Amino acid sequence: MWAIFFRSSGFVEGIALEDRKTVTADWYTTICLPKIFSTIEKQREKSGVRGILLHHNNASSHTALRTREFLVNYRIGTLPHTPYSPDLAPCDFWLFPKLKDQLRGRRFFSNEELTRALFLAIEEIPKEEWKMCFDTWFKRMKRCIECHGEYFEKCDHIVFNTYYISI
Repeated sequence: MWAIFFRSSGFVEGIALEDRKTVTADWYTTICLPKIFSTIEKQREKSGVRGILLHHNNASSHTALRTREFLVNYRIGTLPHTPYSPDLAPCDFWLFPKLKDQLRGRRFFSNEELTRALFLAIEEIPKEEWKMCFDTWFKRMKRCIECHGEYFEKCDHIVFNTYYISI
């Protein structure tokens, strides 16, 4: 299993979880997040992790006190995630289906072979598509608000108000 991190400009990092292990707050705060933050600090030499907002789902490893304290210590803000809402998780509505489509029908004879194919597929995603994912995500969040939290894929009474401000 992999924890995949990305932003609107593209892929950041993928962290492997050892075979058949469970994601725990201990793994998330001692291995996963420190590696992500280190990668971000290298990419953003001047600002480091300052100003980062992390979006993760409501898995117990993400909501555990240990994780929350770890994020506070690093001054990392989090974006809340509505429970049971895969339609609002960019990995669920965009990245995983995209990767499944790219890898569908292929056979892998080792974890290493699968890992190479997975990261090659990620590298092939154009920069514009990462940005489009975030644009879609924001539209989906707005639709959820407009539908009062209902599962919006079936909601047909949405009215969007768009305001343009000229300066």
